[in-house]
Amino acid sequence: MKILSIQSAVAYGHVGNSAAVFPLQRIGVEVLPVYTVNFSNHTGYGAWRGPLIAPDDVREVITGIEERGVFGQVDAVLSGYQGGEGIGDVIIDAVARVKAANPNAVYACDPVMGNAKSGCFVAPAIPVLLRERVVPVADIITPNQFELGFLTETDPDTLESTLASADLARAMGPRTILVTSVERPDREEGTIEMLVVDDAGAWIVQTPHLPMKANGSGDVTAALFTAHYVETGSAQTALERTASSVYDLLKATLESGERELQLVEAQEFYANPRMQFTARQVR
Repeated sequence: MKILSIQSAVAYGHVGNSAAVFPLQRIGVEVLPVYTVNFSNHTGYGAWRGPLIAPDDVREVITGIEERGVFGQVDAVLSGYQGGEGIGDVIIDAVARVKAANPNAVYACDPVMGNAKSGCFVAPAIPVLLRERVVPVADIITPNQFELGFLTETDPDTLESTLASADLARAMGPRTILVTSVERPDREEGTIEMLVVDDAGAWIVQTPHLPMKANGSGDVTAALFTAHYVETGSAQTALERTASSVYDLLKATLESGERELQLVEAQEFYANPRMQFTARQVR
């Protein structure tokens, strides 16, 4: 499997491609990483160095890959945080070119906008760009519950309202919706959930909630789910594998006492997920 991953990169820590590439490689995926920024560290530190890469330069890198004749072998395009409006156009164009070479390729978009605690932390134009132009050309999207509400102009909180919002998102274009960080009032105390909806149904998986914030965990989640879903065609299997791997990655990070994801140390959890969580069909 080959995945063209168009995301940010950092030298220290793990977000964007610096979070997604290694777990994908560890499960046997050939990754073609294209960088949209090249920062010293993620912006959560409040200070960082390095350049935003101009959209035209990102496009040039993608064109160079195309000229090697490999677009016909690309199974999926993956994108995450979009720092500026111009990158969205580059990604949309890349998806069209990949699909022209391989009509079976899929586009997985992580529509990064914010979260329930921090609110929306991207430029005001980005949510509009995602809602109106990027999400409609995606096959898979991986929003958290807050982002799902933002995209669909709803306020999902219960299982029923989250399913309804996912259906609205599917009506926008993508057929598969993975909702991360689902929090509903009637869930078991000390747990958190992920929900996936596709043409075959809907499944929810519950894991213990770990008391931590881990930058980059959403990038790992989107990458692993995309690869497992493309490989198996099963939303349930992809959800269970992803939940297992990401939970063990986060647990290892929490136990280490480090701020950054223990991405390398947790590598066995990607290659051989323990499959300790079972997804329940809810529709």
